[in-house]
Amino acid sequence: MQQQQSNGSSTSLTEGMQASNPASRGALHAHFSDVVMPIWRGPGFNDALRLPFEAVAPADHAPLPPKRYRAMACARQLFVFSDAGDLAHAATLFASLRHYFQDTRYGGWFYSVDAQGAPLERQKDLYTHAFVVFACAHYAKKSGDKDAFAIIDETSRLIETRFTERGALLNAILAEDFGATLEGPLQNPLMHLAEAWLAARDATSDALYDTRLHDLTRAVADTFVHEASGCIAELPMGAAGNRLEPGHQFEWYFLCAGSGHAAFGAAGLDTRLARAFDFAQRYGVDAETGGVCAALDEAGRVIDATQRIWAQTEYLRAMATRGDDREDVTQQIARFAARFLHARGWVECRSADGEIVRAEMPSTTPYHLATSYAALPA
Repeated sequence: MQQQQSNGSSTSLTEGMQASNPASRGALHAHFSDVVMPIWRGPGFNDALRLPFEAVAPADHAPLPPKRYRAMACARQLFVFSDAGDLAHAATLFASLRHYFQDTRYGGWFYSVDAQGAPLERQKDLYTHAFVVFACAHYAKKSGDKDAFAIIDETSRLIETRFTERGALLNAILAEDFGATLEGPLQNPLMHLAEAWLAARDATSDALYDTRLHDLTRAVADTFVHEASGCIAELPMGAAGNRLEPGHQFEWYFLCAGSGHAAFGAAGLDTRLARAFDFAQRYGVDAETGGVCAALDEAGRVIDATQRIWAQTEYLRAMATRGDDREDVTQQIARFAARFLHARGWVECRSADGEIVRAEMPSTTPYHLATSYAALPA
C-alpha cells in the first residue's frame, strides 16, 4: 500500500477509506482499531516495565530508545483502553500508573520516571493530575474498580488544596513537596481539569464536581478570555508572549457544547466560545488543505504555522459537535485522512506546505483520535 507523501497528497489508503464509506467515519474507526490500537498492545508496550513507550517509529513501530515514561502518557493510554473496552490491558495500565507514579511520601503524582522506572521528574504538575482524574474516571465507570473511584476523589481533593492560587485559579507546576510554585496558572492544564471533572461527574454522580466546574470556568473566564475574539488565551491576559491556539478553541468548544454543562453558560463561556470557534476557523484553518495551524496572535496573524495532528482532531470534533453540514464534515474527514493518516499509523506534525516535521508516533496521540472519532456523525 502506497505511503503518504510528504507533500500531503492523498494515498491509496485514504482513497480506499473514502470509497468504502462516503462519510469515512467507519473507516476511521477501522484504522484506529486495526492499525493504531495493536501498536500499543504490541511493540509500543514495554512488557518488562508494563508501561507504554513514549513513541514508536512510523515504518516498523520500533520503540524509540526510552529516556523517560510520563504519568500523563500512561494515563492517556489507560483512557484509550478503557474506552475501547479492553479492561484487561486497562487494569495493567492502572496498576502501573499507581506503582510508578504515585508519590507515597508527599502525595500526588510524579511527572515521569526514568528508563528503569525510578522517579525522574518529580515535580507536581496540574496537567498530569488532571489526566489521572480523567483516565481513572473512565476506567472506574467501565470496570467498577473501587481503587479507581478512590483515586478520583483523592486526587481531586489534592488539586483543590495543593494547587490553589486564588480560589479556583490553580497553579500549573509545583515542587515535589508542593512547597514552592514553579509555574503559575496556565490555560491548558485548566482545560484538561475541566475535562477531567466532567468525566468524574459522569462516573461518580457526585454533585461536588458541578461546584468545582462552576468555580473553574468562572476563573478561566475572568483571567484568560481575549474578549475581542472570544478566544481563551494560553497565558493570563496581559502576559508577555501570549498566543491563541486554534486547536484549544475547538477543544474548549467541544467541552462546552458537547457536555451542555451549566457551568460554561453561567461563566459566559458559551457565547464567547461560539465566537472563538469562528475566529479560529477564519484565521487558523487553511482554506485549501483544512490544516489547523498551531498558534495565532491576538489579531489573527499566524505565528506558528505547524499543523499538529491533535489540533486537526479537535477541529473535526468541534465541527461535528456544532452540527455543521454533513458534507462539510465529510470533506474535512477526507482532508484529515489524506494529510495525517497512513497505512502504518499517522503523521504527528506537518508544516503548512505539507512537509513532515515530526514523523514518530507518540503514545499520547491515540487519546486525541479516540475522542475525535467518537463525536463524528454515523
